[in-house]
Amino acid sequence: MLENSTETDPHLWLEEVNGEKALAWARERNKETLAELQADPRYQGFYDTALGILDAKDRIPYAGIYGDLVYNFWRDAEHVKGLWRRAPLAEYLKQDTAWETVLDLDKLSEEEKETWVFSGAVFLQPGNRFCLLRLSRGGKDAVLIREFDTVNKTFVEDGFKLEESKSGVCWLDKDTLLLSDALAPDSLTDSGYSRVVREWKRGTPPRSGPVLYEGLKADMMVYAMCSCRPEGTHSFVVRRPSFFEEEVRLLDGNTTVKMPLPRDADVCGVFDGRIILKLRSDWKLPGKTLSQSSVLAVSIDKAGLTEAEAAPELIFEPGPRVTVNGVSTTKNCVLLSLLDNVKGRLLKLSREGGAWKSEDVPVQANGSASVVSADDFSEDFLFSYQSFLTPESLFYSGAPGGAIKQTPPKFDASGLETDQREAVSADGTRIPYFIVYPGGMKPDGNNPVLLYGYGGFEVSLSPGYPPVTGRLWLERGGVYVVANIRGGGEFGAAWHQAALLEKRQNAYDDFIAVAEDLIKTGVTAPSRLAIKGGSNGGLLMGVMLTQRPDLFKAVLCGVPLLDMLRYTKLPPGASWAAEYGDPDSPELGPVIAKYSPYQNIRAGVNYPDIFLETSTKDDRVHPGHARKTAAKLLALGKKVYYYENMDGGHGGAANNKEAALRSALEFVLLSQKLDVPGGLTR
Repeated sequence: MLENSTETDPHLWLEEVNGEKALAWARERNKETLAELQADPRYQGFYDTALGILDAKDRIPYAGIYGDLVYNFWRDAEHVKGLWRRAPLAEYLKQDTAWETVLDLDKLSEEEKETWVFSGAVFLQPGNRFCLLRLSRGGKDAVLIREFDTVNKTFVEDGFKLEESKSGVCWLDKDTLLLSDALAPDSLTDSGYSRVVREWKRGTPPRSGPVLYEGLKADMMVYAMCSCRPEGTHSFVVRRPSFFEEEVRLLDGNTTVKMPLPRDADVCGVFDGRIILKLRSDWKLPGKTLSQSSVLAVSIDKAGLTEAEAAPELIFEPGPRVTVNGVSTTKNCVLLSLLDNVKGRLLKLSREGGAWKSEDVPVQANGSASVVSADDFSEDFLFSYQSFLTPESLFYSGAPGGAIKQTPPKFDASGLETDQREAVSADGTRIPYFIVYPGGMKPDGNNPVLLYGYGGFEVSLSPGYPPVTGRLWLERGGVYVVANIRGGGEFGAAWHQAALLEKRQNAYDDFIAVAEDLIKTGVTAPSRLAIKGGSNGGLLMGVMLTQRPDLFKAVLCGVPLLDMLRYTKLPPGASWAAEYGDPDSPELGPVIAKYSPYQNIRAGVNYPDIFLETSTKDDRVHPGHARKTAAKLLALGKKVYYYENMDGGHGGAANNKEAALRSALEFVLLSQKLDVPGGLTR
């Protein structure tokens, strides 16, 4: 066990969590968990099956469109860390695409003795020859940035280069970048993100350029945003005082001019000389009010004017059960990914004669539809469709005949059914949830159920094809449930705001209501009900553990927030104060204390067994949350399964092997705790 903190709580570990003793403690817990779960005769079959699904070569190679090329990042058994590769768009539309490798991450990692994880690229448009490549050590949010020549397939000698940080970059021109500077303590916010935007010229040190804008230390972050489109290039500085606030300034030379936008609007992109935004609250203007969750356009020419002079154009106003889940742009249209009663739709909007015209993009019903990639210099876009029982299909806007690529079934869905049901929460709100179950399921309370939830940050959960869960759980008679609780974005900003700050308990009451509805309707019983969630969903799991330990048999809690009275002390925790509130405030501190899982663990309570999963290299939610919660439960003699992956970052896994191991551990534990007999059916 670690040395005690100087504070009264022996498990506090705010300083110690980064030390060698903490890592040694985690490794010892790993050994215990792995030894117990891997000893189950089902483990190896589960691992092999999960890895086979994740490494399968018949997966859809999702790609981004850049001019007449598409780029794809791909991992399989031969390329554990992955290949960054490309193909002409015409070649990509073929069933069997011939790919050209641009960068081999396994080879690069071996040469540089690093565990590189590919984190994307920022292209210099419209030519797309040069890009700023983002490389993460082991899956961290912090990345190294290096200029890369995609024609020569080499890093540019003496090109732009940044050491590991949470900085951001975008192109002004071939020899000039805008740098969102997070390179040193004097340029960081309290959340650990950039608060200074600089101009960075080729051949000069990154911090030598002029400061274009400087935010406050108390801000969440300040960053640069560049838009390159056929009608021109525009650059902006975005100040985010908090997670759900944005102050957008147009960059004009070395000065910035404020755009007349509501501070809590969500800026979604640029189109035809206009900023596209989604409202988080009603926008009251002289003579009219634009409603919450609407999508609007405001001309960039309005920079420097007041909100009353903004003259926003209404693009889309959703109905009461409709929300905008994503916004993309092509050369001549705006694409909206919608959720209509938590089921997917796609809408294509174009501007003609000063007015906006809309049309639906045909997609199947009762699933999820989303834009995969769109090109601002053409009409090309890719979109996908999937449901709980329908594998992913990829469509191309220029090929109306049907899917260009489709994933073969990864599990036997024959006999399985899906429903959308509702539970009633403590305050009377009706909470929808999806259930996937064997046809003819008996309402005898004897069905093993895995219930998943998130409920935060306006993130929506919609129907998605679950290949590993399908193979390791549904095929074996398990039931899978997804709860659309408040705090998410399933029904727009109001659904999210109903669980913000002092209203946080609503999200937890909603999840409890779904669990109780499954029991009341005979789907399952507490002895056969397990729950799963990660990150904010990991917090949800911790609250369920401490508030309703009687309701669940097992808890899968991934990369979690658990000590909510001290979450702001570890970067970037302060950035989430707009979601949860400041635990040091006299108003919200007592509210948070009531649900903070770590503080509410008590002796003498019969807790369900918990599987705590985290990553040493998680620089978003510190592994200390999971470590000290595990230690506190263990000190009380409770059963804890603890697994800390050394790599993986906030995703918990840096490659398919690590993801397969985690899945195998989870489904072995579920099989044991929920008494699901036997192994795989085939």
